[in-house]
Amino acid sequence: MKKEKSLTLKTLTKSNVWDLQENDIYRLWEAAEKDADLKDNQRHYVDVIRSAFDIEEIKVDKPEVLKKYEDRGFKIGQVRLDEGDRKKWAIKKRPIMRVTDLTWENIHHISAAKLVEVLDRNFGGGWDSLSQSIQDIIMSGFDISTTTLPTDRLKKPGGMYEKKVADGYEVLEIAKGTWTEAIFAKEKPEMEKIRMRFDEEEDPEKRNKMLDDDEEDDDDEDLPEIEDNYGVDEDDDDTFDDDKLTEESYRTDLEDPANLDLDAAEDVSDDDDY
Repeated sequence: MKKEKSLTLKTLTKSNVWDLQENDIYRLWEAAEKDADLKDNQRHYVDVIRSAFDIEEIKVDKPEVLKKYEDRGFKIGQVRLDEGDRKKWAIKKRPIMRVTDLTWENIHHISAAKLVEVLDRNFGGGWDSLSQSIQDIIMSGFDISTTTLPTDRLKKPGGMYEKKVADGYEVLEIAKGTWTEAIFAKEKPEMEKIRMRFDEEEDPEKRNKMLDDDEEDDDDEDLPEIEDNYGVDEDDDDTFDDDKLTEESYRTDLEDPANLDLDAAEDVSDDDDY
């Protein structure tokens, strides 16, 4: 991930803070010490940093104490919290080890390979074993698709597995007896990652302006009343067209693969692998 070149404490958010490492925090804080408003905003800056880093104030400044922090992966440094008052901090970036560590803010700052690693460490039940909230977070940053097939047919030439890997997807295989579930993950393009919501760190003036624009739309009394014509004729029934199925929309997940007739499964065409 690329860091913002002009990143400062003032532009730090609970999202882009995940791009930084411990030494970056000390560097940004040292640069901000020259700003007169550091004292007034330091609580906000600390809250943002704490969203991605563990911070502990070192009150016993002895070599043996510092070594214990360093052994735990902390970086030691000094910061000025109040005018003329410098404190020694121990900072450590929070690891993303479990699916419960994934958030709306950090999901855009990990790779597909890292995501697969996290899923592999937490799985057992497959994609559907994840809560809906975790699935939503993951899919906000990644294209996800899954398939469950007999293990000896999963990597059939020309099938879904081969095509996904060729298209740059990372894959996690989860054994389920004689069947295997494959979960494919690929980072979404940057423009698709933008979520239409306001975070705490967003510009309040921008938010207020958009809210004012909404109120102006609501106050427009010159618009004619629109008659409710949402009825749909039977001939216009919006039925599902099987021909519109694509590889991305087709799910081959099966609730209980063990109960299926494997002989019948062998007759499935190559297209059904998707």
